[in-house]
Amino acid sequence: MAAAASASSPASPAAVTERRGIPGASFVEDVETYLKQSGLDCNSSLAFLQERLQQYKIVEMKLLAQQRDLQAKIPDIEKCLDVVATLEAKKGTGEALIADFEVSEGIYSRAKIEDSDSVCLWLGANVMLEYSLEEAKALLEKNLENAKASLEVLVADLQFLRDQVTITQVTVARVYNWDVHQRRIKQATKEE
Repeated sequence: MAAAASASSPASPAAVTERRGIPGASFVEDVETYLKQSGLDCNSSLAFLQERLQQYKIVEMKLLAQQRDLQAKIPDIEKCLDVVATLEAKKGTGEALIADFEVSEGIYSRAKIEDSDSVCLWLGANVMLEYSLEEAKALLEKNLENAKASLEVLVADLQFLRDQVTITQVTVARVYNWDVHQRRIKQATKEE
């Protein structure tokens, strides 16, 4: 999207910034100068800006889906870390751990876990690996840290995107209002 949008962008390149493939929008102070620099008429400029708004909405939907996925993933990782910590605490005490676990959606089973030095982690894509408790804890902590960092970047990307949507909407309004004003001036001069 960024390559196609930047190739056809009528805004001045110095005013436009980009963040992780999201094209920036430039604020238009003088519509007449903007239209002359872009080489477009009002209708073409409005069509371009509306297309840009649609692109922003598509990117926003993708980012929101990623944000939802990460927000669901973080509690799961924290739950797994708690289980590993519980297993480490019970290790060597000779005390068995009774646990209820989900076999599939809505179906649970009870297990008695004796003293264990390892744990199996579900990695996804039908892959499960056995790790020592220390390795599992380190891996889960790293995954939790990465997920939280990714969530922070996504939140910043969404804020940047919302700013670009607002700037583009203001630009659409300014170009449209300028065009209406110009038409009224032409209409007034024809009537005289």
